[in-house]
Amino acid sequence: MAKEIERKFLVKDSWQPQSAGIKIAQGYLSTVPERTVRVRIKGEKGYLTIKGKNVGVSRAEYEYEIPRQDAEEMLQLAEQPILVKTRYLEQQGAFTWEVDVFAGENQGLVVAEIELPAEDAEFSRPAWLGQEVSGDVRYYNANLIKFPFSLWKK
Repeated sequence: MAKEIERKFLVKDSWQPQSAGIKIAQGYLSTVPERTVRVRIKGEKGYLTIKGKNVGVSRAEYEYEIPRQDAEEMLQLAEQPILVKTRYLEQQGAFTWEVDVFAGENQGLVVAEIELPAEDAEFSRPAWLGQEVSGDVRYYNANLIKFPFSLWKK
């Protein structure tokens, strides 16, 4: 079984991209707690991803590249709105951080994710890393389409 071990953090205002970002549009075909089915256009490629329910910071994950045209058509079938963000890759020690800068109704939200080989894996924390939100369901991408960041009380 494919397994994703991922931790998620807020990003401080001091962060500045160190590389060119890539635009991502993603939609959800299923967002029930037991599984999510996501379609994504990342740059010029399309992807279909199935994720199981979170158990701590781990869950089953299966991702497949699909034709971009298929991904565009599937986005029309997805729950609305479509999530839009720009992803930046930041190398820190042995790991690559994915920093997502959200647009649209999630404008102002910047989140960093790190995929780890084990739940207890050690990693260095960049100075721009903020509060951990791994277990906070509000920050799950599938929930950001239902309860966008712009509607949260500050």
